[in-house]
Amino acid sequence: MKIEKRGRAKYRPLKEYDVNEVKALLLDKIKNEQESAQKLNSSTESQEPLLYNNEKLNLTSLFSGCGGLDLGFELAGIDVLKGTEETTSLLKERDLFFKHREESIFHTVYSIDMFKEANQTYKFNFPQSVFQSENDIRKVKFFPKSDIVLGGFPCPGFSEAGPRLIDDERNFLYIHFIRCLIQSQPFFFVAENVKGMLTLGKGEVIKQIIQDFESAGYKVKFKLTNARDYGVPQYRERVFIVGVREDLDYNYEFPLETHGVEKGKLPYVTLREAIGDLEGDPGEWYDGSFSSIYMSRNRKKTWDDQSFTIQASGRQAPLHPGGSPMVKLGPDRWDFTEGINFNRRLSVKEIARIQTFPDWFVFSEGNVSKEISKNGRLNKVYKQIGNAVPVELARAIARPIAEWSLKNKNKLMQKRNTFQQMELFDQ
Repeated sequence: MKIEKRGRAKYRPLKEYDVNEVKALLLDKIKNEQESAQKLNSSTESQEPLLYNNEKLNLTSLFSGCGGLDLGFELAGIDVLKGTEETTSLLKERDLFFKHREESIFHTVYSIDMFKEANQTYKFNFPQSVFQSENDIRKVKFFPKSDIVLGGFPCPGFSEAGPRLIDDERNFLYIHFIRCLIQSQPFFFVAENVKGMLTLGKGEVIKQIIQDFESAGYKVKFKLTNARDYGVPQYRERVFIVGVREDLDYNYEFPLETHGVEKGKLPYVTLREAIGDLEGDPGEWYDGSFSSIYMSRNRKKTWDDQSFTIQASGRQAPLHPGGSPMVKLGPDRWDFTEGINFNRRLSVKEIARIQTFPDWFVFSEGNVSKEISKNGRLNKVYKQIGNAVPVELARAIARPIAEWSLKNKNKLMQKRNTFQQMELFDQ
């Protein structure tokens, strides 16, 4: 569905096309992806046994990145046992949290991602019992058995800031998420993606994606969420797709928004509350000039507001809220009131806070022994943090699943055992 021209124009979707053409293209692509996946061997994938915990719900993390979604699930799994307040207090100290994290009702056994530095970060911050794969998901022939599957499948082709191609191959990696569901048959799955997927192909893409997830045997719901409605100091709209296996008597409901201006809700968390204490020690930030594209719109929020969406790029990081606001000079043209020397981008430490990672969370900068600029080194971290699901948002999305699973743990364990026995019988 792309225009056959050279240059950037070829990445623009056609303005006029038949909806049935879109559906046919999607179905054909799904068939091709499924067939090619079966032909790929997994010789590069280790066959080491996974460390399951039969007393917990075992979790597989696809497209895991540095682990924002995974950490949020861990926290929700502790919340239902200890309460939110106590869990949050444990999270303040790394050693204390590591001492108690195994109390969560969720147990991660397997993660997969191709981003080397993100995998290193994951290793720094998650238990060594998690088996990490740095493999192309399309080359994984057999996915591990799991009770829950998580994943924010790659989204450049869906992004409103990206090419938004109907036939961009990156838009079809979700099919391998579905392959995992078919093989593993988990009780639940949670997928996350950008807002742009809702309008791609005049809305036909999200319809097809939901149908594909349902065809794997799941009751599926999706919702556009804003992170600031759940205590994240950032305006960040993302789509969550949640599935419950059809044989479970459970109807997942997205959690109610906890923050806002309405009566009965907590006030939005401001930048001052989130990063105000870092003014004297912000750590390193991405240096350099600001492009005309960067200066085409306002990039600075006030201390009493929430941040713009944190992107996966140091160059595109929002400005620190200190000092005077930017001023609009004309259409797509903004400037600094006080001049460029009085403005800087948010630091790595600040955007990690805005994404609600704990202060002790360590991010890998890669092989710093190589000749690499400061910006090049830091950009690897900005990318990891910007690609992540905000921890507190993930925690909120996971909480209903954690609560229901705790109440119905015996039923789930019985279903798991029955399912495993049926598989042995079939063999």
